[in-house]
Amino acid sequence: MIKITKINTLGKGKFLELKEVFFDYFGKKRRWEVCSSHNSVSILIYDKDLDALIMVRQFRLPVYLKNNDGYTLELCAGLCDKDKPNVEIAKEEVFEECGYDVDVKNIKKITSTWASVGSNAAMQEIFYVEVDNSMKVNEGGGIDDEDIEIVTIPADKVYEKLFDESVVLTPGAKFAMLWWIHNKMENVKCKM
Repeated sequence: MIKITKINTLGKGKFLELKEVFFDYFGKKRRWEVCSSHNSVSILIYDKDLDALIMVRQFRLPVYLKNNDGYTLELCAGLCDKDKPNVEIAKEEVFEECGYDVDVKNIKKITSTWASVGSNAAMQEIFYVEVDNSMKVNEGGGIDDEDIEIVTIPADKVYEKLFDESVVLTPGAKFAMLWWIHNKMENVKCKM
């Protein structure tokens, strides 16, 4: 049915590798470009004291090249590039990006999603954690050269934010926000 006949590496960077793949697909010779990348984790954070979702705003060069702005609204997230369980990576990202020290036993998996399936098929495991003021130990903002701004979305504005097209909101974030509305938000009064 499918037989890979040749793979050429076209370029390799710190986080991505571009490959040219030749394969037979149901007797037909085909060629495809594939960008290999790390899988990742993302974390939907709900602050009980603020009654708000905690998300991050950051600059993304590929978005800038498309819209001349480049800023996105995303879940707290990170690459799975360490030899440790994904839930441990999630804990680290919540600490580094948003400043909360959470216990891994309180981080719950929502689901996994696949993104960019036509080019790199990166899998992302989506987690959920609830926090409060007692867990806030620093301002967050990321590490090294990350420039992450923490954004709070009040519970009563989450549904509205889902459809605000003036903001680049990632698909995983939209899914997680809908999951939260459906599973966690009490007395949802959303208007379509």
